Amino acid sequence: MHISTFVLSPLLLAGFGSAQTITGQFDCLPAGGYTLCQNLWGKGKSRDATFMMTRVLILILVAAGVGSQQSTLTSSSTQTVGWQTNYTWANGPNNVKSYANVESVASKGVQLENIASAPTSWTWTYASQSTGIRADVAYDIWFGKAPSGNPASTASSYEIMIWLSGLGGIQPVGSQITTGTVIANKTWNLWKGPNANWQVLSFVSAAGNLNSFDVDLNDFFTYLVAEQGVASTQYVQAIQAGTEAFVGTADLVSTYSVSIIPK
Repeated sequence: MHISTFVLSPLLLAGFGSAQTITGQFDCLPAGGYTLCQNLWGKGKSRDATFMMTRVLILILVAAGVGSQQSTLTSSSTQTVGWQTNYTWANGPNNVKSYANVESVASKGVQLENIASAPTSWTWTYASQSTGIRADVAYDIWFGKAPSGNPASTASSYEIMIWLSGLGGIQPVGSQITTGTVIANKTWNLWKGPNANWQVLSFVSAAGNLNSFDVDLNDFFTYLVAEQGVASTQYVQAIQAGTEAFVGTADLVSTYSVSIIPK
């Protein structure tokens, strides 16, 4: 788990009248009821591949994470946040370079069985994108046995992804276990697989890009409890929304809101 750095600029201290931009690998920015983070966790990583050919050991270093990214907070309030992420990434086409995202400050710490609804609205568009881009636009929701816990940590039991877009032939962790599942009046293909100490369940839109998404996330939570064996006593530890970038150049613009209404 990476430690993020909060950046407080003079403009931020004066209010949100102007856009705020962060560029550091793990920079974060308070954004009303949310936190905007760069999360370039795959930047500069590499993978070693070894091959034995005619008794000669050849070590090939596969470069990954070459590029840059910046995220700009364009608007914020307790309920809604707007942001823009611009990136250019090359090499390692199968490796995630970053997950620029916003995380709700308040929408966490509630057990699934105690959620009445979890309304969310996300409108997004690519202001520009390169040919051959590989990236998703997705929710990343974390469940755990305790009321609180950092995402992607020993406190995590489940990672729930909801892909509103997946470009360039990328696929979620694991393998596809269902097709044509209707949740929140949308059709999804569900993938499942392990990652570290948690299980990943990824809902991938079967209808292509969902650029305007207004649903109740509790419809997904209810399905997971009823059909996928997720315990209703699990807590929502974090709700994030953003883009996983693999390779390519893009400028992604988003407006978003989410909340949890307990029973």
